[in-house]
Amino acid sequence: MSQIQQPGPEVAAGWRERDAAHLATCYSRYSDLVVERAEGAHLHTVDGRDVLDFGCGIGVTNLGHGHPAVRSAIHAQVDRLLHTSVTTHSLPMIEAAEEIAAVAPGGLESVFLCNSGAEAVESAIKLARKATRRSDVIAFLGAFHGRTYGALTLTASKAKYHAGMGPLLPGVHHVPYPRAGEGEAAVAEIERLLASVVDPGDVAAVVVEPVLGEGGYVVPPEGFLPGLRRLCDRHGILLVADEVQTGFARTGRFFAVEHTATQPDIMCLAKGLGNGMPVAAMVATREVMSAWHPGDHGTTYGGNPVACAAAVAVIRTIRSEGLVERSARLGDAVLERARGWPALCPRLSDVRGLGLMIGLEFTTPEGAPDPAVVARIREESLRGGLLLLNCGSDDNVIRLIPPLTIPEAELDQGLEILEAALGTWAGGNGGVSRE
Repeated sequence: MSQIQQPGPEVAAGWRERDAAHLATCYSRYSDLVVERAEGAHLHTVDGRDVLDFGCGIGVTNLGHGHPAVRSAIHAQVDRLLHTSVTTHSLPMIEAAEEIAAVAPGGLESVFLCNSGAEAVESAIKLARKATRRSDVIAFLGAFHGRTYGALTLTASKAKYHAGMGPLLPGVHHVPYPRAGEGEAAVAEIERLLASVVDPGDVAAVVVEPVLGEGGYVVPPEGFLPGLRRLCDRHGILLVADEVQTGFARTGRFFAVEHTATQPDIMCLAKGLGNGMPVAAMVATREVMSAWHPGDHGTTYGGNPVACAAAVAVIRTIRSEGLVERSARLGDAVLERARGWPALCPRLSDVRGLGLMIGLEFTTPEGAPDPAVVARIREESLRGGLLLLNCGSDDNVIRLIPPLTIPEAELDQGLEILEAALGTWAGGNGGVSRE
């Protein structure tokens, strides 16, 4: 009897060769893993590896891979209805809008369903301009809002995203995103912009991430978002909260704006809304959304019945399993533990986060960004069975975004792998023995 051949590295190499032969060269991947299935916090590769996923598909699988409630909802909907677009009314689309409105901050009850975070941001720009009859938009340095042209213009986390892509959307102005102690100064900077560069009567919206995502997982000072709200009210400007990465219990609240009781006029949602299905939403007050009339905006695939069924299951599961509270509790525990890690690796200069959205920033002894030590720690962690993602304009931040449903033993296992990697690369010079 012939023996069954065990999977080996050559299997994954073969798939990567096929990838290189036909997929666009613009994809930039965080690892060379070739994954064939996933469950919970585990990625299973074609060459037989079992890797803990602390990246959640860039903050998407908040409920873990293949959550039973989401999978069941998808299977059931596939047998009923796959697609009609706006040629008819769709039951899952209506239910998804109701569920989103039920958990959104008060007053945000009118929902436009689309397919991605970038689409939600594009929709917010269009709605803000239509509702205010103004043209300009203010965004923040370090922000990431997507890759389509309007969203890309707002994005300012890496200059390479703009390279060779111009001209971009006119009328977009960027100001610094605040760190600790800079909240009032950041709002004052916008006031200076309105006094010297752009008249407030020309500004439709301020678009802000309540926690900076791709720009480095920066948590702003507590008074920053309320200060933005007051500034927008003074000048008749709409406040748009991009909760694409921060939403759906990731920060220990359903939405990150709730940490400061800040009420946006428009909110952009995606990622965790579908737990892997392509679904997004732009949510606004009825007053703002009423600026749109039938045919003013649209999408063929937005509100897809299968994706909406997944979204309904996600929101109901977050509520029924108490994942908002769990995210806050586990996040506090991880932050407390992580604040001792500079003793393992002195290059770790800052630990910050809300809920299970935690950033670890690494710098050289001179205080400059240190992406090299981040790359080595991620490599060592992956060797130990843990997938980590980086972020920040200089790629010098490691982000911890495990599933909100992760068993505590597996969370502890992942943190132990990371701690071992931090110890291995103590000082960030790679000179410590791996033995």
